[in-house]
Amino acid sequence: MAEKPRVAIFDFTGCEGCELNQLNFEDQLLDILAHVDIVEWREAMDDRAAEYDIAFVEGSLSTPDCITRINDIRRRTKVLVALGACAVQGGINGMKNTQAIEEVREEVYGEDKYLFPTLPALALHEVVKVDYNVRGCPMTQIEFLKLFTSLVMGKQPIEPDHAVCVDCKLKENECVYERGMICLGPVTRAGCDAQCPSVGQYCTGCRGLVTNPNLSGMEEILVEHGLSVDEAWKRLELYNANDLEGAR
Repeated sequence: MAEKPRVAIFDFTGCEGCELNQLNFEDQLLDILAHVDIVEWREAMDDRAAEYDIAFVEGSLSTPDCITRINDIRRRTKVLVALGACAVQGGINGMKNTQAIEEVREEVYGEDKYLFPTLPALALHEVVKVDYNVRGCPMTQIEFLKLFTSLVMGKQPIEPDHAVCVDCKLKENECVYERGMICLGPVTRAGCDAQCPSVGQYCTGCRGLVTNPNLSGMEEILVEHGLSVDEAWKRLELYNANDLEGAR
């Protein structure tokens, strides 16, 4: 019988919501455990291992210690998967990159700021090679299961690279622009099954941008509907500050 893949799960700077989402699989959790050996996971166990076949990593990198740890993890794993917006594109933590780093340290730590070394918040791919992504805030469970199944079966996971708007049209959703909402669907990467617009809410952009996003096209849509372009850019920065640097 073939050895089961050794899986490790790690967290860096983030809320750990993506890891909690994994613990919330309920019906699927036993099936997952039947196909892999979880050899390291701070959220659920104390064991540690020297090497892994797959490492799932949540959170952005924001301290020198983070850089040391992620390089060590990358050396010891065959496949590295970024989990959630913080790991994939810097996420909400990237908002601190829009301000001078010393001002951020002063605001957070005050006179003790020199005790806490910090860096601009970085996505994993900005420091090490990332093999696959599971996007969203928190990561999308269905997408995680698809990627997990592909890796266990030795298949190549497929990551969508089209806008959320495409999925909305396929689902025949009413466009929330017609309801006066500022939606980031025109430039946000799909894969979530357009969950937010499908329940009448606007897309927040948590999944990151598509390749070569048509930002000027989205601005035209906003203007046509009498909506604020400045407000849209502020919302884009919430999860995508790193990728938007110099874009406007």
